[in-house]
Amino acid sequence: MQAFLKGPSSISTKPPAAKERGAAGAAGSSGEGKRLKPIPWVEKYRPKNVDEVAFQDEVVAVLKKSLEGADLPNLLFYGPPGTGKTSTILAAARELYGPELFRQRVLELNASDERGIQVIREKVKAFAQLTASGSRSDGKVCPPFKIVILDEADSMTSAAQAALRRTMEKESKTTRFCLICNYISRIIEPLTSRCSKFRFKPLSDKIQQQRLLDVSEKEHVKISSEAVSYLVKVSEGDLRKAITFLQSATRLMGGKEITEKTVTEIAGVIPKETTDELLSVCRSGSFEKLETLAKNLINEGYAVAQLVNQLHDTVVESEDYSDKQKSVIVEKLAEVDKCLADGADEYLQLMSLCALVMQQLTQN
Repeated sequence: MQAFLKGPSSISTKPPAAKERGAAGAAGSSGEGKRLKPIPWVEKYRPKNVDEVAFQDEVVAVLKKSLEGADLPNLLFYGPPGTGKTSTILAAARELYGPELFRQRVLELNASDERGIQVIREKVKAFAQLTASGSRSDGKVCPPFKIVILDEADSMTSAAQAALRRTMEKESKTTRFCLICNYISRIIEPLTSRCSKFRFKPLSDKIQQQRLLDVSEKEHVKISSEAVSYLVKVSEGDLRKAITFLQSATRLMGGKEITEKTVTEIAGVIPKETTDELLSVCRSGSFEKLETLAKNLINEGYAVAQLVNQLHDTVVESEDYSDKQKSVIVEKLAEVDKCLADGADEYLQLMSLCALVMQQLTQN
């Protein structure tokens, strides 16, 4: 019985491993192993050097000086998502260290990694204490410090941030820190005072259009100029989102021209006719019609949070409403948005919003 139980566990796993190695070797030697793997366009067109970073002139100027031999301060990059914060510091690190030393000299921790106080005390501290020596194989000057990149630093606990403060000060001879976040208000004051702060601005429409056209050209994508403009409008300064939508639309169309309608479908934007219909039903004062339309909206799979954003723009820009009506509706929009963020039921929030809009529009 004992021998029977031991049997399966005592089976050697070496032959399959050897087979796998042999298979891998065979694949490597054949042409198939050398085929490039398809990668997302967001990664494919990530800036390879600091000069390729778009629209962030102040940051690029500082990093260029450090690439020329000047020292690099501790950095704090903040701003909306998709504006190039992580890409910029990774591009700068690659230029500083070259492809060979990059892995040894850069420690990148993201929000997906465990970044509690213990990790800061152990992993980050241990990495920061290592001395930086060695030279680049291409003969360029290699800086005498390492870089620790803490992406999405605003999601770190206050205790972890406080532990980082001392390490930052103590290891300043051998290590530079780069904190990246969306909301600078969530970083504790002692850390912000130890860093040079740089705000990444949302990308301008012109820069985004240029980048999207470049990607389209390289990937041989047919896209109308209206669709490019609409992509820029939908992504709201987030180039990552725009490129992702472009790739999704390309896969959907399968080589045909991408139009504004395609972008609307991909981005989950609610068509203008639907929002106009919703407002006209509210004006009619018929609660039964409103209920039917709200159910249809939910059944169609539209996100109520997206509807809230679009209604906000429509109401604020419209001249059909008085200032009092606008203020009441916009206040309700804010309330609904908060409830949705907290996980409230979409249908109930939509009905609550529409009932108030109906009340405001039928009063006059």
